[in-house]
Amino acid sequence: MTWLKRTLLALAVLIALAAALPFFIPLDDYIPRIEAEASARLRQPVSVESIRFAALPLPHVTIGGIAIGKGDDLRLGSVSVTPALLSLLQSTRIIDSIEIDSPVVTRQAIDLLLALAKSDPARPPQAATVRVLRIRVDNAVVRLDKTDFGPFDAQLGLDDEGRPADATVSTRDGKLKVLIKPDGANYLIDVGARAWTLPAAPALLFDELEIKGVASRKDLRLDAISARLYGGTATGKMRVDWQKGLRVNGDLDISELELRQVAAMLSPGARVSGRLSAKPTFSAAAPAAGQLANALRLESDFRVRDGVLHGVDIQQAATRLLKQGSSGGETRFEHLSGHLQVAQGSRHFTQLKIASGVLAADGKLSITPEKALSGRINAEVKAVGTSARVPLNVGGTLGSPLLYPTGASMAGAAVGTAIMGPGFGTSVGAKVGGWAEGLFET
Repeated sequence: MTWLKRTLLALAVLIALAAALPFFIPLDDYIPRIEAEASARLRQPVSVESIRFAALPLPHVTIGGIAIGKGDDLRLGSVSVTPALLSLLQSTRIIDSIEIDSPVVTRQAIDLLLALAKSDPARPPQAATVRVLRIRVDNAVVRLDKTDFGPFDAQLGLDDEGRPADATVSTRDGKLKVLIKPDGANYLIDVGARAWTLPAAPALLFDELEIKGVASRKDLRLDAISARLYGGTATGKMRVDWQKGLRVNGDLDISELELRQVAAMLSPGARVSGRLSAKPTFSAAAPAAGQLANALRLESDFRVRDGVLHGVDIQQAATRLLKQGSSGGETRFEHLSGHLQVAQGSRHFTQLKIASGVLAADGKLSITPEKALSGRINAEVKAVGTSARVPLNVGGTLGSPLLYPTGASMAGAAVGTAIMGPGFGTSVGAKVGGWAEGLFET
């Protein structure tokens, strides 16, 4: 057994030497060269904090503290590169794996990556001298302004030509998983999520979400979107194009969505409940991702059933006719319908119709980006065996709406009260005032 002891002793010496080897090989002198080569290839400044070699468990090099971009748009905690040793003597070197730990991707980094994804006809194709087999990303975070997406992990396999052969991306809590597979020159996208919250505003919570689509070098087409959320469903499609800036367009079919939480997330200050059904179409175009939200254009007919408008009582405003206006309370309705247009941050509601047991109303309403309200509501209320159509102006803000009578309805109400007394005379007078005002509307 002496040979065994000698063999084990020799192996122990080799392992000890391998573990100690990194302390005798200075690599920091290579940092300027690596920074210059990476900056030239990416056409962006690249900085590196450290570089280390380790022999165990397999020989590999770890580069730490990598920052890419003028404002450190993309930061990588560390990158470990494990080569196939025998390939180092060949013309094409093979990298078994690249492991990227704790990358932080900003909105500016996304714009940078989209720019790099575009074809560059000025740069002639070059023969590949390095082939990478696998890339793994751990603990990644995408940071969009004040919103973080992650942490998540990703794995990517590459073919002989360096193109992605398959990829998976999943959040660490297991609620979201993305599968990517090649399909000729394109890539098939398959997304599945359960109990997953959208990381960017609005922070919608999806009970289930399934997306299937195709990605190419110039665009992303999501042709089948299906979701269950807030007691309702949504289906549709969307396309993202980055050939000239960023362009997004698509459409949805929304059915029986409970509005209470969703409305507050879409527009802070909005207080409305009920079951929403709508078929919106939307589009946006902007030079960069951060400008898309302000460029959104959306249009849709909509209807809401069995709901409540909180913060305003239309019936009370139409019957009391307070000169200073009426606020507070709530308006319950059986049906609310209309047409919505969103452009440049403003929302315009037209063809509004509200119906309940004792109230009917129609009109139009606009909401500025600053949440200021303006518009007209024509309320028809029943009083003492008759009905009165009372025009009301809309003012205030989304969080504190205000309804106040027009000048003509106030004058008509005053005359009706003087002739026939309060109550019936006021309502009839308001009706006459509204009719008289209508003669001069365009």
